[in-house]
Amino acid sequence: MRLDKYLKVTRLIKRRTIANEACDADKIIVNGKIAKASYDVKVGDIIEINMGTRPLKVKVTNVTEHATKETAADNYVIVT
Repeated sequence: MRLDKYLKVTRLIKRRTIANEACDADKIIVNGKIAKASYDVKVGDIIEINMGTRPLKVKVTNVTEHATKETAADNYVIVT
């Protein structure tokens, strides 16, 4: 699944266009490298989101095409 879609489905970023813009602005890092929106997300990837005042770092535990509000957080684990 594309990185921008994954960020939207898991509700880490509210809209896909904002996720796409964040990738273009080099604010999303996957496994220590700056990632583009077309990056293919895999289980085990570490995603760092550097937007706002506090950066967020998560580990991908599941990749699903659709997620409800209740199950969205099951797709990742927050890493500190």
